[in-house]
Amino acid sequence: MGTGASKNADGGSNGGEEREESLDQAGGQFYVSLKMENYRLNGELSPHVYGSVPLVGSWDSSKALSMERESASMWELSFVVPPNHETLDFKFLLKPKYGNIPCIVEEGPNRLLTGGALQGDARSALFKLESEEVLEYRVFIKADRVSPFDLAASWRAYQENLQPSTVRGIPDVSINSAPAPGLENGSPASLELDLEHYVVPAPSTSANSGLVYAANLAETPRSLTAAGVFNDGSGNASQFKERGISVDQPASLKEMQVIIPDPQKGYSGPEMVESKSVGTFSPLQKADGHKGLFVDRGVGSPRLVKSSSSGVFSFNLKLDTETKNSMPAAAGAVAAAAVADQMLGPKEERHLAIVLVGLPARGKTFTAVKLTRYLRWLGHDTKHFNVGKYRRLKHGANQSADFFRADNPEGIEARNEVAALAMDDMIAWMQEGGQVGIFDATNSTRSRRNMLMKMAEGKCKIIFLETICNDERIIERNIRLKIQQSPDYAEEPDFEAGSRDFRNRLANYEKVYEPVEEGSYIKMIDMVSGNGGQIQVNNISGYLPGRIVFFLVNTHLTPRPILLTRHGESRDNVRGRIGGDSVLSDAGELYSKKLSNFIEKRLKSERAASIWTSTLQRTIITASPIAGFPKIQWRALDEINAGVCDGMNYKEIKKNMPEEYESREKDKLRYRYPRGESYLDVIQRLEPVIIELERQRAPVVVISHQAVLRALYAYFADRPLKEIPHIEVPLHTIIEIQMGVTGVQEKRYKLMD
Repeated sequence: MGTGASKNADGGSNGGEEREESLDQAGGQFYVSLKMENYRLNGELSPHVYGSVPLVGSWDSSKALSMERESASMWELSFVVPPNHETLDFKFLLKPKYGNIPCIVEEGPNRLLTGGALQGDARSALFKLESEEVLEYRVFIKADRVSPFDLAASWRAYQENLQPSTVRGIPDVSINSAPAPGLENGSPASLELDLEHYVVPAPSTSANSGLVYAANLAETPRSLTAAGVFNDGSGNASQFKERGISVDQPASLKEMQVIIPDPQKGYSGPEMVESKSVGTFSPLQKADGHKGLFVDRGVGSPRLVKSSSSGVFSFNLKLDTETKNSMPAAAGAVAAAAVADQMLGPKEERHLAIVLVGLPARGKTFTAVKLTRYLRWLGHDTKHFNVGKYRRLKHGANQSADFFRADNPEGIEARNEVAALAMDDMIAWMQEGGQVGIFDATNSTRSRRNMLMKMAEGKCKIIFLETICNDERIIERNIRLKIQQSPDYAEEPDFEAGSRDFRNRLANYEKVYEPVEEGSYIKMIDMVSGNGGQIQVNNISGYLPGRIVFFLVNTHLTPRPILLTRHGESRDNVRGRIGGDSVLSDAGELYSKKLSNFIEKRLKSERAASIWTSTLQRTIITASPIAGFPKIQWRALDEINAGVCDGMNYKEIKKNMPEEYESREKDKLRYRYPRGESYLDVIQRLEPVIIELERQRAPVVVISHQAVLRALYAYFADRPLKEIPHIEVPLHTIIEIQMGVTGVQEKRYKLMD
């Protein structure tokens, strides 16, 4: 990005006129990106921007917009100029972080953006301090017409986003920048000042994982009997009692014998070769023979499928148990890629173990929970195994920092024992059909990782996921949360005593910590803050590992709300007809106004929020009264395609298409309307939306349709795929999902009956 605003390459007036005309057609909204760079930063002063429009404070320094740190020397701020402001005057200022010291405004005249172009010469920002010292910042300014790439970039290529739909001839993503009319005070659409008045109870299976310690939601040891007793296969049972541990998943009563490989012996898997790029080792790939794999991608009536190996049509294809169980319950690209991986990859790579590595308080369990939820939602059978939970159940929760010392042989043996027990459980589950296991522990030494690789040899592929955090603020926050939430300190009334013990435990791990340099690995370095960072990968290949890397690149810990709501009641809703593209009923029109009022009150301090709708007019009309936020239309948010049943009601389908009606009743998740979609198809096309919701740092309001919102809600609530078609998403109700460091929390508002 160069200094100054984007200008016509020819420098002629004709180009400027064309640009101005195109901007007028777009409604006059500009996406403004401001950056300041200074390698001699003063940590007491924080860069801000204020200017002539309310968005940037209307020249009130107390309402100036804060710039976000992009790197060690760079600060950044992006915002959208409202359509009724063709020009923008602004200045940079420095605000003190502490005390009542006055703000320091940059020297020189105001900076002026007119029609998206910077007037006058670009210049550095100079700030004169009381000590007569002058701070100089390099300034980078870019102003351009709002585009889908700027505000709604998804993992799909920009050119693909703008390809017209073959159905309606519109882009996958587009910006609606038309100004919205305001609401009159005292209208029936007005709301109570206290939004809590509209809160209704969330269902018992709501997305409130943030209220539960994340590790407690992981798998329970198989060798734990229903009576709460560990059976180690030797006839000796150990009783446990621990506060705060959930054992709500019945464990198998099968006795297990845990064999712990010698951690001092290095791992040498079969047929290893040295990677010429970084000197690590990777298993040679060899193809297994497969015959005529059949993937059920979600269909209605039975279809004839041709087997690639037989040359004839087969009606009742059967998969061997191992292959069938490892197939994801997914559609389209997900299923096709799974088939390709199974046909081309080694047998053990049909099962994937993501082994977390990192010091305590680095966000490992948070990352494990998010990744588990994402993979389950895509249809991959995934489970989270937390070694800390195994340790607490086996040896009790009240272990002091001495238990974790490297010179404590009893502690080392006990910790290796529970790690091997968890690994054994995970491998046993994979051999029964599980696909992806998330192994959550510090795994901070090479000897521990060698032990795990030896146990996995020939059974599953291991990818190490190392989380590294150097931000002391985040580490301190995580330590506080650990003391407040972890069962390890549930019986410690003194917060400071718990903090000292945990810091001693952390110091014990730091003394022996060895970064990952072996095998296949992903390193996340300072990624959790959402302000940059690095991600390093080594020896990663295949569809699923690639999806995992892409997901991790786009996740962060920044707290923000996501509001989900259906469009206002439509005329087809009144008639009981599915699909269609009808306008709103009178009740739906009233809801659109109430929703606008609600958004204005709920997001009044969230200037960077955005409104996402489908391309169907009932969602666009519902969003139309909402003012002050960019509106983005996603074709991916359109209602499930009912195909030839579009516009019918279910009585008509039952009468005229009884076989289709029965197929849908038997399996709503996989049923695909003739020439239409299934719920699995909807999940597949929603993956870019999920990635973008994870990437966003500001609030997002999603106005969409029942089937689509069921699928989105299931992701945040971690609901099983089979439940998605039955999730209740009522009309005229807002589901607020709060995403943050403690997990996901849900609140519901019902604005109308």
